[in-house]
Amino acid sequence: MSVESNPPSFVLDAVNLASERLGAVAVDCSDDFFADKQRLLADSGPEFHKGRFDANGQYMDGWESRRRRGGGFDWCLIQLAVPGMIAGFDIDTAHFTGNYPPGASIQGSASVERPSDDQWIDLLDEVSLQGNSHHFFDAKSHDQPIRWVRLNIFPDGGVARLKVYGHPVADEVRPGAQLELSALKLGGRVVAYSDAHYGNPEVILTPGRGVNMGDGWETARRRVPGNEWIIVKLGVPGIIERVEIDTAHFKGNFPGGCSLQAAQMPNLGKDAIVTQAMFWDEVLAYRALTADSIHTYEVDSKDPVTHVKLNTYPDGGISRLRILGTSI
Repeated sequence: MSVESNPPSFVLDAVNLASERLGAVAVDCSDDFFADKQRLLADSGPEFHKGRFDANGQYMDGWESRRRRGGGFDWCLIQLAVPGMIAGFDIDTAHFTGNYPPGASIQGSASVERPSDDQWIDLLDEVSLQGNSHHFFDAKSHDQPIRWVRLNIFPDGGVARLKVYGHPVADEVRPGAQLELSALKLGGRVVAYSDAHYGNPEVILTPGRGVNMGDGWETARRRVPGNEWIIVKLGVPGIIERVEIDTAHFKGNFPGGCSLQAAQMPNLGKDAIVTQAMFWDEVLAYRALTADSIHTYEVDSKDPVTHVKLNTYPDGGISRLRILGTSI
């Protein structure tokens, strides 16, 4: 299906495993004469640069092949950042209007090494595409975690972004391992939040520090009593030992302080989790935050948890949240 205003649930419930930020790589393609294949995986939104030309023509923010004059089709081979069970795709043709492909399909492979021709399965049968549009599609069911995807476009043209939404399947974690329990690569994900007027909440679980103020979670200015919050499901259940909160680049708009609640929860829906989170145990009492800094807090907790709720007071933005501890 093609949807613009109401994306399917997998966009909110799953992780983009084809994120360049997480480590996904466009390994090979049939042709990228007009626009480099790696741009297909950029985490930033595609932009159109009117009047910007390189040696091969108009600069396009995405992957674009030349015009085919014979048979066949073009393809791009992508190694996902982490293996996972694929839920769906977003094929975005933003700014490609007279040069988008009219059709596409996607294959996947569980192979550890670069797949051979007989190691592919169909994840998306051929579908029709339109120009300058998001296209959301459910993935076909599969039994093994997917490590590679191949985007096929018919017959040629350009795609701005490909997002492959799925649930990471990390290598088996032994009990007692010291880990970043909330890491996106281990399956950590944002479940809910009070507000996200600026930025993208999901990026607070990504590796590294933010590159700018847009690379984080920021709320609108609060004009009524209360505070903001964000709930994270840990990728690996465990006992929290340390919390890191990074306000990188947030200088005039960082929260004045924060606290952290946590609980061990069954697999409930979003609304049930949000309601019950009001009553979770506080594992980190209120702490003051400062601008553009990494704040590290030790946590004295002995109970295993699956979810955390970060409260920020009264509003503002943070770049990263890391929950570190011991797996169970």
